[in-house]
Amino acid sequence: MNLEDLMAKARDTVTVKRVYSEPIEKDGLTVITAAVVSGGASGGGGYSPDGENGEGGGFGVGARPVGAYVISGGKLSWQPAVDVNRLVRTVASVAIAFFVTRALVERRRAAAAS
Repeated sequence: MNLEDLMAKARDTVTVKRVYSEPIEKDGLTVITAAVVSGGASGGGGYSPDGENGEGGGFGVGARPVGAYVISGGKLSWQPAVDVNRLVRTVASVAIAFFVTRALVERRRAAAAS
């Protein structure tokens, strides 16, 4: 696969169909899920002193759900997805920062008192 084909494939991979699903309908309720999709591609080429040439590259795509549009009774609403792993990481980071800061403050107070 040459570099142009690789870049075309990467461009075709990150499309609107990856962000929004096909509508799902059941019992008068329509749900359209949504995701954040990001991707990147890179490539390059070169020549050797012997006159040989080469090229290469790669791409990657990542996605995570963000929520769903729900249509019920002619009304549209947004239902956000909760990323529990992200929530746990955020709470843990804040707790660690709190305890480290508290320990530093206590050390300074103890040093100042003595």
